[in-house]
Amino acid sequence: MGVNLIIVESPAKARTITKYLGKNFKALASYGHVRDLLPKKGAVDPDDNFAMKYEIIERNKKHVDAIKKALKTSDALYLATDPDREGEAISWHLYELLKEKNLIKDKPVHRVVFYEITPNAIRDAVANPRTLSMEMINAQQARRALDYLVGFNLSPLLWKKVRRGLSAGRVQSPALRMICEREAEIEKFIPREYWTIEADLNEKKTDFIGRLTHFNSKKLNQFSVEKGSEAEQVTGALEAAANGFLTVQKIDRKERKRNPAAPFTTSTLQQEASRKLGFTAQRTMRVAQQLYEGMNVDGESVGLISYMRTDSVSLAKEAVDEIRDFIATQYGPKNRPQTPHHYKNKSKNAQEAHEAIRPTSVGRRPEDIRNALDNDQANLYDLIWKRTVASQMIHATMDTVAVDMAAGDKGVFRANGSVVKDPGFLLVYEEGVDETSDKKGEKKEGAMLPAMKEGQQITLKQIRKDQHFTEPPPRFTEASLVKTLEAYGIGRPSTYASIISTLINREYVELEQKRFTPTEIGKIVNTFLTNHFTKYVDYNFTANLEDDLDAVSRGEKEWVPLMHSFWKDFGVLVKEKDETVMRDEVVQARLLGEDPATGKPITVRMGRFGPFIQIGTKDDEEKPRFAGLRPGQKMDSVTYADAMELFKLPRDLGETPEGEAISTNFGRFGPYVKYGSKYVSLKDSDPFTVTREEALELVKAKKELDANRIINVFEKDGIEVLNGRFGPYITNGEKNARIPKETDPKTLTLEQCKEMLEAAPFKRGKKKVSKKKVTAEKATKKKATKKKAVKKKAKKTTKKSISSATPEE
Repeated sequence: MGVNLIIVESPAKARTITKYLGKNFKALASYGHVRDLLPKKGAVDPDDNFAMKYEIIERNKKHVDAIKKALKTSDALYLATDPDREGEAISWHLYELLKEKNLIKDKPVHRVVFYEITPNAIRDAVANPRTLSMEMINAQQARRALDYLVGFNLSPLLWKKVRRGLSAGRVQSPALRMICEREAEIEKFIPREYWTIEADLNEKKTDFIGRLTHFNSKKLNQFSVEKGSEAEQVTGALEAAANGFLTVQKIDRKERKRNPAAPFTTSTLQQEASRKLGFTAQRTMRVAQQLYEGMNVDGESVGLISYMRTDSVSLAKEAVDEIRDFIATQYGPKNRPQTPHHYKNKSKNAQEAHEAIRPTSVGRRPEDIRNALDNDQANLYDLIWKRTVASQMIHATMDTVAVDMAAGDKGVFRANGSVVKDPGFLLVYEEGVDETSDKKGEKKEGAMLPAMKEGQQITLKQIRKDQHFTEPPPRFTEASLVKTLEAYGIGRPSTYASIISTLINREYVELEQKRFTPTEIGKIVNTFLTNHFTKYVDYNFTANLEDDLDAVSRGEKEWVPLMHSFWKDFGVLVKEKDETVMRDEVVQARLLGEDPATGKPITVRMGRFGPFIQIGTKDDEEKPRFAGLRPGQKMDSVTYADAMELFKLPRDLGETPEGEAISTNFGRFGPYVKYGSKYVSLKDSDPFTVTREEALELVKAKKELDANRIINVFEKDGIEVLNGRFGPYITNGEKNARIPKETDPKTLTLEQCKEMLEAAPFKRGKKKVSKKKVTAEKATKKKATKKKAVKKKAKKTTKKSISSATPEE
């Protein structure tokens, strides 16, 4: 019997699978995607039914070559990439590459799918292969084409209207909008004052608290008492009526049940790992991938969890049976419900093709395998194991009591207490919550109140009044952002980590105390997209598009008509906005006032290197004056007075002992001190407050550094002999020439320097230009100048790739 070749995505998975399948199989890794769209304009052609031009991903070419070589001596090919659209697409791309080389002409090709890396799951998948799913492949192609068309059309527009390096994404942009809208709510929020009134009570040497719920026979709401003077009057009236005691009016006892949370989906795992472990979504997925692919436990490589990209909350019957047996053995039969729990996914667009995330064997307890895992792996496995076991345990039972106590005929206070009667699933796990959770208002289970009976008088120690102010909605954490994206049906669980990392890497948002705050540039990009591409950052539109892609994956829709439907409006809108939207509008140039000296407008706007203040316009005869904002200043809050203060720079600090003028200012790379014609950076000082003495110290240190760096200067010829990181060298700005170790650089003559430079290579990016070429270039420029007006009228559009597009300054 020959050898069968099986392809997975990672080498860790390949090693694990090889042990399970034996000598008749050879496993190789593709290392993720093997092919992608050409990284330039035209890779998706709307005029040719969205034909897509692919190329091999360079970093994975050697792995594809290894697969090609191994396939030549193999009997059959098994494609065993991940069981989702991405995995299906990887298998298809590899299949297409191998078909192009005629390597699978006479060999059977099988697609195998498994959701956990265990011997039984792998062998069962290999024994029951299927063909490639073109529906799933087309859904992934449509998603890739949509993302490409949005990115390669909106991003250059942002470069042109704002600055280079910006990007806009089909799913990333609605997520940015979400963060910006929350920030706008916070900025507009006006706190509202309110007061609460509580009674400190004691019964049988037990202290407890009652909260005022009724006053003068009226039920109180949050804003019934809004002023301190009102609170003072209410407190005085209650104290007088109570006379040191409250009388028990009513006791309400109840038994309450709490059900366990469903097993983890990708989204809920990311949320809970963020709350309980402080993991980012990206870190969670990276560690989960490691647990899925296989860890070395007791000398055996084994996958510890099921597939971690899933929307499903259901578990396989075999897994449920194993968990229920484990619960009965470990925690007693009373903690196992009579019938298994079944959960339903509440999130929009849930794809429930396979299982929730669970341990591959509940018998591998976290404490038993902790030594085989690193800290992150152990903590995440512990979380998954506990959540899964708890999901199949009996509910927790709480005894709760509410006691109403009267202060004479003036008011009623309520005291609440609860105690866990039967912990049930709480023996193993309790779900975390955040500010946006519906469960936030639930009080932690605490001690029961002391025994009381109706008509009894309870000792009143004091009545307290406390001032409060309403708070704005909280900024998103990673957990609450993922939860909200999922609730709207935006993106997919596997994309949340990349959405968040893109927003951070593009500097659209900042993480402050683990909460997202939009940056100035993030707000500008969001405003531009929201104002001009409203439909395409709309939450419902994005979610509906996800529905359409799901329909394609199920074979209910064709992907090309879906693409035409999207492109016919989007493509037209991009061209229209390119022509009609002015850059000043996009960068949110805001008029602050007029310069008292010149009468010119003073504006704040966004530039290539950040926000700045400008006096004058580009159309003025004189060049406009500029000043960068100080750290902490924001575009949308800077005032005319702030702007005028900035233009007090450059600030004159006198002269150096050598007679060089000293001044401070802000520049392209931050604050600096200028002395004569040279500069030194102000890294830790403010140009508005730095003293002359401090500036002189910086100048002195810079001069000493330069003195040690400069060995000799031939000013007339523009040649310097310098000390560098790797030793002394000669430079003329275009070339650097290393000086031999045996040569004393101080003794070099001008002629010797010229000889060494002549033999040295040009700096990277510099090219030697002949006199003939310079003359020809000058002639070409003259011709271009003459034709400039004609070109402007013609407005010929040159197709450029994103990498070569140049935005307006």
